Amino acid sequence: MGNAARVSPPAGSTGNVIRDSALGIVPETLDHYLALNAAIWDAGPLGAAEIELARLRNARHTGCVLCQAVRYDVAIADGLSEDKVQVVRQDDPVAGLSEREQLLVAFVDQYNLDPSGISQQLQQALLAAFSEAELLHLSLLVAWFNGSSRCAVALGGMPEEMPRLEISVPR
Repeated sequence: MGNAARVSPPAGSTGNVIRDSALGIVPETLDHYLALNAAIWDAGPLGAAEIELARLRNARHTGCVLCQAVRYDVAIADGLSEDKVQVVRQDDPVAGLSEREQLLVAFVDQYNLDPSGISQQLQQALLAAFSEAELLHLSLLVAWFNGSSRCAVALGGMPEEMPRLEISVPR
């Protein structure tokens, strides 16, 4: 199938990266999509920098070029550094990440590679580092980002690479 676009975005530009994407051709569902996206960022116990690390690690698995290029302003304001982003993009990220961040990356990897195969050791480490509410939030946001990234990849039309792009959480 290649990377040819399989749907076209709406004509015109709103200045909102999601509204201007192919998702904008279904405005009757887009407001619900954006509301859930905002809730993932605003209504859970994890901080924006942790959410962004999980989102970026997920993008590495799905191969979504746009998702890999985007940095959300709320995550940067929460302390996310480009150095940490580069560590998360590595095959085996460890250096420069806290133990909690390493566990977050391990969870995202496990979700993408074998979600039912979480070892007893990883499960115990996750429960020691995260509250149950944080783990639920992490699970939901990885599921959300994974589905969104796969949708973007399936729709096609992405360039081979994109420059870093800082945006606000779409609402």
